Amino acid sequence: MRPWRIFGVVGLVLLAGVLSAQDSPQKGTVKKIDPEKGTLTIAADGKDVVVKVTAETKVMNAKGKQITEPFKDNDFKAGTSVLFKTDGDTLVGIRALGAGGKGPPFVKVDSSKLVPLSELGDKEYKDGYKGGFYPDGKNERPEDHEAAGLRFAKQIQPRSAAGKVNLKGKIVLLSVGMSNTSQASNGFQKVLVGAAGINPQVVFVNGAQGGMTAARIQDPDSADGTKYWGEVDLRLQNAGVTRNQVQVIWIKEADAGPNQGFPGYAKKLEVELTRIVQIFPKRFPNAKLVYLSSRTYGGFATTALNPEPYAYESAFSVKWLIERQIKGESGLNFDAGKGEVRAPWLSWGPYLWANGSKKRADGFSYEPGDFTANDGTHLTASGMDKVGRLMLQFFQNDSTARAWFLAK
Repeated sequence: MRPWRIFGVVGLVLLAGVLSAQDSPQKGTVKKIDPEKGTLTIAADGKDVVVKVTAETKVMNAKGKQITEPFKDNDFKAGTSVLFKTDGDTLVGIRALGAGGKGPPFVKVDSSKLVPLSELGDKEYKDGYKGGFYPDGKNERPEDHEAAGLRFAKQIQPRSAAGKVNLKGKIVLLSVGMSNTSQASNGFQKVLVGAAGINPQVVFVNGAQGGMTAARIQDPDSADGTKYWGEVDLRLQNAGVTRNQVQVIWIKEADAGPNQGFPGYAKKLEVELTRIVQIFPKRFPNAKLVYLSSRTYGGFATTALNPEPYAYESAFSVKWLIERQIKGESGLNFDAGKGEVRAPWLSWGPYLWANGSKKRADGFSYEPGDFTANDGTHLTASGMDKVGRLMLQFFQNDSTARAWFLAK
C-alpha cells in the first residue's frame, strides 16, 4: 500500500482538535504532492517545508470532512491554502482552507451576560439548569461527601514504587487532559517551585498532552487512548515514580469544535468524563481523590476550537458528573464497603472560568493578553502563570488537600 493511501484514516477529528497542541498550527500553500514518496511540500513563511504523511496524520478537506485519499481530492491540489501542524518532518494534521484561504465561518457569541457558576447560585442558566458547584445551587460540598473526602485525604501517604506506605516514598499528583491543561500544568509547576510550605514528598506530574481531548482519551484501548495513556506512563517513569504512587488526579478536559448546542455538548462531555474517571481504579490503584475543572474563558477565541458559550457550559458537565456520584450512582461508586469501586472520590477543583476582564467575586479575571493572538484559546505565559496560581491557591486551601499537599 502506498503511504498516501493511509493518509488520515485515524479518527474523525476536527483539525482544530488535532492542532490544539501548545505549538500553534501554521498557514501555508500546497506546492507539490508526491504520492509515491508519501510527502507534501508546503510553502510557509517564505520557505518550502517537506513533510511525511503517516497513518497517524489527520486530514480534513475544505468542508470539514475527513478524507482518506487527499491526493484524489481537488481540495489538496497545488495552490491550495492549508492549515497544518508538524512534529519534526512528520505531518501531524492538515486542513484545506480552499481557494480563498478561509475555513468554516466562525461566529463569535456575546458572552457578556454569562455569570460564573459559583455566583449563579440557585438561579438558572437556562430552563431547569441551576448554578452552583453542587446540588441545590450550592458551592459547598454536601456534608456526607465532604466527610468522605476528608477520610480519603487522611489515606494519602507517601508510598514506595510498589505502592506500599513508606515514609521515604512519594505522593504523586497527576494532571490529565489536553493542551490547555498542559499549559495550566506548566504554570502550576513554575509557581509550585517557589511556593513555601509545600510537602516535599508531593511530586506533580504533567500528564496532559496537546490535542488529546476527552473524546480521544476516554477509551484506553483505542489507538488514541493507547497513545495518550502510554505517554502518561512514560512521564511518570521520567519523573522517577510509578502508577502505584499516583494518589491524586486533576482533570481539565473538553472536545474540539463542539457544535451540539446546550445541553447536547455538555451531556456528551459528561459521558466522556465519566468514562475517563472509571479508568483510574484499575490503572492507578491508590488514586483516592480526583478534582475536576471546567474550561478557561473562551470569549477571546477567534476560532471554533472551543469558544463561548461552550467553554462556560463545560462546567455543567463537571457539575452533573459529581452530582451523580453524590447521589450514589453505582457506576461511580468510590466506597469499597458498598460494592465494587468504579471511580475515585470526585470533587470540584479550581474553577478556572471568569467572564473575561470582568472580575469575579474573588477578583479573578482574564485579559486578552492571557491568550495567544492566533486563536484566543491557548494560554500565553501570563495566562499560564495566572491559572497556575489559582491552582496553587486551591490545593493550599481546600479542606481535602491541605493534609497531604502542605508540609507537616
